[in-house]
Amino acid sequence: MKVSLKLDSVEKIVADALIVNEFEGVKVPGGATGAADKGLKGIISKLTKDGEISGKLGQTTVIHSSGSLKVSKVIVVGLGKKEKFDLEAVRTASAAAIRAAKKIKAKTVATIIHGAGIGGLEPEEACAALIEGTLSGNYKFKSYAKEKDETASEIAEFIIIDHSQSKIQTLRKVVKDSVAIGEAVNEVRNLVNNPSNIVTPEYFAKVAKELAAEVQGLSCTVLDAPQIRKLGMGAFYSIAKGSDEREKMVILKYNGDSSHKKEVFGLIGKGITFDSGGISLKPSTKMWEMKTDMAGAAATLYATLLAAMFRVKKNIITVIPLAENMPDGRAVKPGDVITTLSGKTVEIISTDAEGRMLLADAITYAKQLGATSLIDVATLTGACVVCLGDVATGIMGNDPKLIDAVKSAAKKSGEKVWELPLFDEYKAYAKSMVADIKNATDTGKAGTSTAGQFLQLFVEKTPWVHMDIAGTAYLHSTRGYINEGATGTPLRTLVEILK
Repeated sequence: MKVSLKLDSVEKIVADALIVNEFEGVKVPGGATGAADKGLKGIISKLTKDGEISGKLGQTTVIHSSGSLKVSKVIVVGLGKKEKFDLEAVRTASAAAIRAAKKIKAKTVATIIHGAGIGGLEPEEACAALIEGTLSGNYKFKSYAKEKDETASEIAEFIIIDHSQSKIQTLRKVVKDSVAIGEAVNEVRNLVNNPSNIVTPEYFAKVAKELAAEVQGLSCTVLDAPQIRKLGMGAFYSIAKGSDEREKMVILKYNGDSSHKKEVFGLIGKGITFDSGGISLKPSTKMWEMKTDMAGAAATLYATLLAAMFRVKKNIITVIPLAENMPDGRAVKPGDVITTLSGKTVEIISTDAEGRMLLADAITYAKQLGATSLIDVATLTGACVVCLGDVATGIMGNDPKLIDAVKSAAKKSGEKVWELPLFDEYKAYAKSMVADIKNATDTGKAGTSTAGQFLQLFVEKTPWVHMDIAGTAYLHSTRGYINEGATGTPLRTLVEILK
């Protein structure tokens, strides 16, 4: 879908469908919606009075223009209560509107910017939210089914209209950047939604290398299995060795701040392309979902690509360990003791606590490469899903300033986060008689926080935040502007942090 910005008005724009809006409780439409109502000879006002148009958030009503306007149909989308209106409402309304446009098989769709006038939002942020919601709501994974959905309709062009000549240049950049972010979110979703026999460690590494080659100033190195073992990444290798699919490690480097060469922002993404649980085998019910265990890797890959594309003033190192966790005769066993890249030893209690093993070596390696602050992203613990469901990402860290930066970025992006504690008392849960630490507890208490404590042992004093996206990386049903399946979380938050 091509997205463009045009200096135009609702009365003059030519398209198959025009999207306007209305707040809940409005009696007489104003602004651009009022202009469309006038062109439609008061139909919007009449339907509002009759209660057919309520203004409730995400409600859509399709009106045939019958030649009264230069568009074939007008879609009125509800923005909800004005006192609750925010950027999330813009995203939700935009997704609902584009879904309605697809249902009526519109090929060219024009829209006003929701909230930039009567809604009181800044035009730039409203425009960005409009694009994010539209591209998210328009997303559909292209399945491998031979029989295609005959009812599916693709929109060829999406036109954002604004009547202000003074704002148009500023908005053009907003459109360009927001489209890049929205499309990147959908590419993350594609990677996560794809089956694990397609997205293997080798496949992911190849995609990363090809994408990085297209971005000026971004380098990509891929370590293979012998190199990983030679470096001494015992924790990483212990998980990978049970699979016929060989492990890979992707390292992306971008130097955007030559004046502060020693300040390097480190991103780490967990890349388990399939997690059977290893010898500690998972239940078969919904095991297919474990193809999504590389969502952190996908998000950090595209966040780094976007940072380099936007030429951000930061130096970035991204480390992405990629492997399958499988149970064959070579697989690591409960009770084994593993030596990590850091030299610290780990007693394996559960082979299903594999993500933290990859991250332990990736954290150490990122520090060796020069990272001076770290954010790791991982579908790490089922305990986080129990705690926060699929609504919020759990975050933990050792640096209040970096934690606040993550919270602020998440609030702006609309991707909810919630801070969980790293109390010293949790350290006792993972004490080992035979190693420096256990990779899991026997009790199951505070599962997400004990996983965070495990990672902190390798982080040491480096400023760090851990993001557990186990619940938020995938939705089983559509919610708001995010369709069923992979969500792309927390790509937009990461981009906001890196800007």
